[in-house]
Amino acid sequence: MKPSPVTATIDFEKEGVQHGFLKLPHSHDGSAWGSIMIPIACIKRGEGPTALFTGGNHGDEYEGPLAILDLAARLKAEEVSGRVILVPGMNYPAVKAGTRTSPIDRGNLNRSFPGRPDGSVTEKIADYFQRVLLPLADLVCDVHSGGKTLDFVPFAAAHILPDEAQQARCVAAMEAFAAPYSMMLLEIDAVGMYDTAAEEMGKTFVSTELGGGGTARAATVAIARRGLKNLLVHAGILDGEVEVAESVKLEMPDGSCYITSEVTGLLEMALDLGEVVRKGEVVARIRSFERTGEPPLELRAECDGILAGRHFPGLISSGDTVAVIGVPI
Repeated sequence: MKPSPVTATIDFEKEGVQHGFLKLPHSHDGSAWGSIMIPIACIKRGEGPTALFTGGNHGDEYEGPLAILDLAARLKAEEVSGRVILVPGMNYPAVKAGTRTSPIDRGNLNRSFPGRPDGSVTEKIADYFQRVLLPLADLVCDVHSGGKTLDFVPFAAAHILPDEAQQARCVAAMEAFAAPYSMMLLEIDAVGMYDTAAEEMGKTFVSTELGGGGTARAATVAIARRGLKNLLVHAGILDGEVEVAESVKLEMPDGSCYITSEVTGLLEMALDLGEVVRKGEVVARIRSFERTGEPPLELRAECDGILAGRHFPGLISSGDTVAVIGVPI
């Protein structure tokens, strides 16, 4: 396979604190010999595990970038036993544009793994993580929120895995993150995901959904900051005790937890995030705005649980996820 075109301006084996870039050549109208400069930090001292923390996998999700930038500014080498690699904006072009996907190639980084060294810009970024950064890591946390089109109760997540021992490590890390909710997450489509790439390598992997709406709240950024520090303590990279917080345990046992719209219209939620949902209960109504006098389409829950996620904008289209129901464990 061809070598990656991405080069790091830092040395991952060097002791101390380093701030630099992942440099990806990119020729475009504004810069014939230009490069995409993805910020990265590496903090290393002695032997020990490696934690890889990432944000900005989608460019309109802000809790991850904010919490990771804060950690990169504060973490000192003398506090660390092992190594911490911090990438606040994985899909840097998308982060700069404030969009879910890259404005350069419309690539969704979280559907582009394992990537290609000779592919699109997004595929080249995925390839570098696949072949260089993920192999370095023992613990991986990718901080997500709902972006501009979804909103969630703040949860950390793990997946059901074929390797029970690996799943147990992931669940333990999820619980250490100590978000207000802890979710055994069922993905709609796991093909090409960063999560899948890390888990197939046997890594301990934690993801999150910490709000949404295309902005960050003080409470959700605080959850991300505490959670990342907790993970470093949990891994033995930082001294101290995990800051314990109450967390409601949820699962998504099957596809009935997703409610999908089959029409286009105005979205009226009948319940708010965190509220109890009963099977058969109206979760949302979609109203046509083409003419008056038309009754709304009512969307009902197919299982008991709580409303863990919802479509965010007031307009909704056929095929959009309207709501996500988490089932208490």
